[in-house]
Formats: sequence, structure tokens, C-alpha cells
Amino acid sequence: MNLVDYFLPLPDSFLIKKESFQSTQLGSLVTIHSENYFPDIADCKIVIFSVPEYEGSKNFEAEGKCQIREEFFELHNYDFPNIADLGIMKISSTRKQTFSDIENICKEMINNEVIPIILGGGNDISYAVYKAYVSLNKFITFTSIDSKFDIGLKEDFLSSESYLGKIISHSPSFLFQFINIGYQTYYNSPIAISMLNDMNFESLRLGTIQQELELAEPVLRNTDFLSFDISAISSAFAPANKYSNPNGFNGPEACKLAFYAGISDKLSSFALFEYNQNLDNTNLTAKLLSQILWYFIQGVSKRRKELNPNIQNCVKYNVSLDNGKNEIIFYKSNLSARWWMGVPFYNKEKSKKETYFVACSYSDYEISLKGEVPNRWIKTYYKLTS
Repeated sequence: MNLVDYFLPLPDSFLIKKESFQSTQLGSLVTIHSENYFPDIADCKIVIFSVPEYEGSKNFEAEGKCQIREEFFELHNYDFPNIADLGIMKISSTRKQTFSDIENICKEMINNEVIPIILGGGNDISYAVYKAYVSLNKFITFTSIDSKFDIGLKEDFLSSESYLGKIISHSPSFLFQFINIGYQTYYNSPIAISMLNDMNFESLRLGTIQQELELAEPVLRNTDFLSFDISAISSAFAPANKYSNPNGFNGPEACKLAFYAGISDKLSSFALFEYNQNLDNTNLTAKLLSQILWYFIQGVSKRRKELNPNIQNCVKYNVSLDNGKNEIIFYKSNLSARWWMGVPFYNKEKSKKETYFVACSYSDYEISLKGEVPNRWIKTYYKLTS
């Protein structure tokens, strides 16, 4: 595909300012789409592009140049991988075609092992990114950092408040696992919470995560696509969106979550949604979002090539359960000190038993020592055997 056909170049002001950046600032290092040049993604590990598509959202497009980029380019590089900014995605005459274009663009990136960072746009763009994995016949774990589940009703128009329901009901399904980080109970129906639990999906309340943010690390290590709705961030730190509310993650917590996502060897796409620049009078939200991007990219630069545990370079722990009738095997990496659990299952296609490695935490190991089976192990097992 000819990627340049899908994008508008950044305004000339970005190119003019590029000459004034210090040699270590990202503005001098990121390759940008200008009027006369389009980046070669073969030379990049990460590409950034913005999608001003808000038809399914209460937020809306800004007329001025992107303030997130303005703030991001001011930040300094710390041995980051090659990054290109493809510019602003063209919006087609129909929403269906725009979503198809997003799907094709993301498919091209993921297939070439380039990580797309999408600056949205409404959160329902997640549906188009998910379709990219479907078109690659790739089963994925999709994680959403959001205060709400956004399931909606079956008959609802595809929007920021119903996109997850569309992903769950898509046939054929390539959704191996869905995980929500940071939901706020009073915004979600108990029926929806129960339904997700019955489907062996995972959800982590805001209060639970804030008490122990490290719980999110193995979740994000298991993730292929992360969608970050900025309404999950407290309005004190990110007020520039129509869905903002007083409770949510603070700035350092949001950045730490982005770092966990970046350092995950499995994660292959990342998106920030629902930024409304028209409400960002002081650029406070743009500053935070640029720092979230910075932490994500820093995480990518520190990846350890541990998609699965290197058994030869791990400490193995066998935990017996049910008076020795069953056991769970844990692996702790000597390289990164990260943990995995082995979940055995029967591979019907290969007609043999295999082990699926699911990222976990030391607390999962502690739970098993008490004779209990960690919840993540159970949900993964049912996913593999259902």
C-alpha cells in the first residue's frame, strides 16, 4: 500500500521549528511527514499519526495545530528507537471508509513489526484497530484503560460508549482476552461487570490499581493492543475532554502505566483517545499526554526480548495443589525478575499438549502457596479450553 495517500503533512511550522531544537530534543530526531517528504517506515520502530475522527464521540476536532506534538517535540531523547510522524490521517467521505483506512494502515504497521501510536479521535477507533488484527488472523489480548466498559446495547450506533460491545460480538472473534484497567464501579452496570466476568474477561478497579500499580504490569505484558481513554485520568491532570471526571489516575500513575505497556514485548499498538484540544486552554492535558508518549517510548527502548520466558534463563517453581494432585509451574526471569505461569492445554490443531505462558506477578505465586489457584490462571485456562 502507498501510505502517503492516507495522510496530510504536518504544518510547515513544525518543519521550520525543527531547525531550532537542541540535538537531543525529539523535535530534531523524529522524522516527520512534510510537504516534500514522507518517512520510510522500514527505518522505524515506532510511527505516530493522528486521526481527527470524532463522529462517535462528544469531543471534537481542533482547528489549530496539534498541541500534543508541540509538547512532545520539546522533550529530550534517551536512546529512543527511530520514530516517524506520518502526520494527520485523511478522513474519508464516509465513516465506514475511514475506519477501513485505519484498519489497513494499522495492519501494514503491525505486519511490518512497526508500532503505531494513534492520537485520536474517539475511543471507538479502537474497533478499527481491532479489525486490523482480525485481518491478520491474529488472536489478541485487548486492554482498555478506561473508567467505563463502553459495551452499550446491541442496537447502538458504533460510538465511544458502545465500541467494546461491537468488538465482543464481532464474528469471527479474534479476541482471546479483554482486560479493563481503572474502571470506576459507579459508572458501570453490575450486569456488565458480571457479564465480563462470566466471559472470563478481566477487570481491575481504579482503587485496586492505585493501591498497587504494579498489578498492571503483567496485564500489560500480556497485551497486544492498548487503548488509553484519557477520561480515565483525573480531571485535575487531564481536563481537556468532555468525559472528564474528578476521580481517576494521576499524572505519574498514567505515565507509569504507559511505561509498563511500552516495555511489553507483546504489545504491538498503542492509542490515546478523546483529547479535546479546544478545551485545553493551558496545554496542561497536552503536556501530560506528551509525557505519556515519552514514557511509552522509553519502555519500548528498554524491551528485553522476553515475549515468553526463556526457560534456560529462569528459576522454576513448582507449586503443588490439592495434596499433590495438581500443580502450577512458575518461572522467574534471571534477566528481568519478571514472572510467568505455565497454563497447560491440549492443542487440537497439533493434537498434543502444550503450555501457554501467561505473565503474572509475585503475588500470584504467593496466592498459589496458600493453596489457591490465581484468578488469572483460571481465566486463561478456560479461554484455552473453551
